Amino acid sequence: MAHDPPIPRRLFVALATATTIHAYRATAVADDVPLQKLFDDSVRLLFDGKPEASALEFDALIQARPDMEPHLWQRGLALYYANRFADGRRQFELHRTVNPADVENVTWHFACAAREAGPEAARQAILPVGDDGRVPMTEVLAFYRGSGTADAVIAAADAAPEANRRDARCYAHLYLGLHAEALGRAEAAREHMVLAAGKYSMNHFMGKIAELHIRLRGWDGAIDR
Repeated sequence: MAHDPPIPRRLFVALATATTIHAYRATAVADDVPLQKLFDDSVRLLFDGKPEASALEFDALIQARPDMEPHLWQRGLALYYANRFADGRRQFELHRTVNPADVENVTWHFACAAREAGPEAARQAILPVGDDGRVPMTEVLAFYRGSGTADAVIAAADAAPEANRRDARCYAHLYLGLHAEALGRAEAAREHMVLAAGKYSMNHFMGKIAELHIRLRGWDGAIDR
């Protein structure tokens, strides 16, 4: 996620220069290859549409190295799709301790909390977060807090610089869709997620999460690229 510090060097060496969730890459230090394999297998299983198995692989990874747990936002996504909402909520709370200025972390925590305990409980428990300057994260945060609108999220994405506009629209519809799903609004969730995965699809980690989402929900037949 944005501003996420690398996993400690004694375990992995971060290769990416970008700090967004979709740009993370890692390589193993020679004596930690088995742990790197657990990480790689966990991510592969998630994108293979097997979130339950992915979550179990992530569980094995943190059992081997508990100090890694706060860094593993990817595990939180697997836990959400595995319907382990209490565990997912805790994962995103832990991630905030190492990455306190990422609105995406807030959204996934909200989604887990809403699915676990209901939307009002999720709103009461929304995580504090520092400044996240990516478009349209300011508007996404306001929307999740209940002080903004979906129209404002979309307008901010539409006003992004042309070079970044498709990406901003992908994120806008991804997080509008996630919010709708958290509130039990299946049709609105489908509408937004199909746009994030189709018309505004992006070939990065979170773009692929949008594609995974519609596959898991059986909405991939609605894609109109």
